[in-house]
Amino acid sequence: MSRGRVAAWIAVPVLLVMLGFLFVLATSDSAGTRAVDSPLLGRQAPPIVGEAIDGSAYDLAEARGGYVVVNFFATWCIPCVREHPELVDFEQRHRLADDASVVSVVYDASTSSVQEFFADNGGDWPVVQDPDGRIALDYGVSGVPESYLIAPDGTVVAKLIGGVTAPGLDRLLTNAQEAAG
Repeated sequence: MSRGRVAAWIAVPVLLVMLGFLFVLATSDSAGTRAVDSPLLGRQAPPIVGEAIDGSAYDLAEARGGYVVVNFFATWCIPCVREHPELVDFEQRHRLADDASVVSVVYDASTSSVQEFFADNGGDWPVVQDPDGRIALDYGVSGVPESYLIAPDGTVVAKLIGGVTAPGLDRLLTNAQEAAG
């Protein structure tokens, strides 16, 4: 056998294993949600001001007085799709209790695809476009999904990477409320 054939016989399986590994990384959320350190913790949340996908204006500063979950997501992100029903559940219950709300910041998606995503998957909260990535940059987002819990006074309480769950957000909210006294 020639060296070229041997190299091909080695390269093809290695390439297939690498592609498989990349596929698993891109489509799994095996790490789950993790609270991580952030330079924003304990500081005022960066502004989120912009046009929501429904055409209304959104300003995070107007949400002061209640807890806010800021969720960075993309419609093509599999962990984002998986976490969405959890956000819907959390948002609906806490809207009724009037103690927390949700705002999403969309990464790299057209308004029509985001509108279609919410029409298909539910959710009735502001979704702000971030066309130049400035909001994500200000929050230090390294990938989607990422979420932040903002306290009623506007300070960042927690940063979460990976898909969230409604019970996990409930625990985080309860802990923040207890810590606030």
